[in-house]
Amino acid sequence: MKKILSFILTPLFYLIFGLILVVFHIAQVIALNVFGHNAHDKVVAVLNLFLMRSQIILGTSFKFNNFKTLPKDKPIIIMANHQSMWDIPPLIWKFRAHHPKFIAKKELTKGIPSISYNLKHGGSVNIDRKNPEESIQKISEFAKFINKNNYAVCIFPEGTRSKDGKVKPFKIGGLAALLKEMPNALVVPIAINGTGKIDNTGSFFMNLGVNVTYTQLPERYLSLDDIEKELNQIRFEIIGLVE
Repeated sequence: MKKILSFILTPLFYLIFGLILVVFHIAQVIALNVFGHNAHDKVVAVLNLFLMRSQIILGTSFKFNNFKTLPKDKPIIIMANHQSMWDIPPLIWKFRAHHPKFIAKKELTKGIPSISYNLKHGGSVNIDRKNPEESIQKISEFAKFINKNNYAVCIFPEGTRSKDGKVKPFKIGGLAALLKEMPNALVVPIAINGTGKIDNTGSFFMNLGVNVTYTQLPERYLSLDDIEKELNQIRFEIIGLVE
């Protein structure tokens, strides 16, 4: 029965998903060019609420554990494991008060309504993974921007999505570049569980009724001197919640 329902509901979901992206692309252009960056950030937040809620069509449920109010007088690094593209909308919505920005691969800045526009014009940084030296330099400049405005940056230290849900080793480079420019940033680890199941291992037809959880681990400050040890500790904490 679930397969039959998936054949019916998946095309409907993609239709609604695509319409949301197109409508909010127009809304972003108007907000940014007429009202400025704060208005644009608000439109992006609502966009991601709609993207998250569109999952109702598939019967996806979202649960948020241990989320609490964070200070607005300092930059924040939101660090999460990465299972799917569906990881991102709930993060943007839940942390909207902190204007979350991303470190994204440059390929995402073209051809995707709403998403590409936000990555190009919303304050995120777009890097070429084939040019690590340039990428670190861009991240350093980006970190200065985040630090100056007390914004949040969302990073996925695995570097890529985990197709089987198992947490890959964390890479130090991006985080170290951020901390070098904003050593007083508050690091907020997030354990994401279940989003990878929505995609049904890459099949066009989506899984139905997936239960997704986001768990906020205790926030902390990290030291560049002990970054490898501390990063591994965060990884093991996340593994304990998702594997």
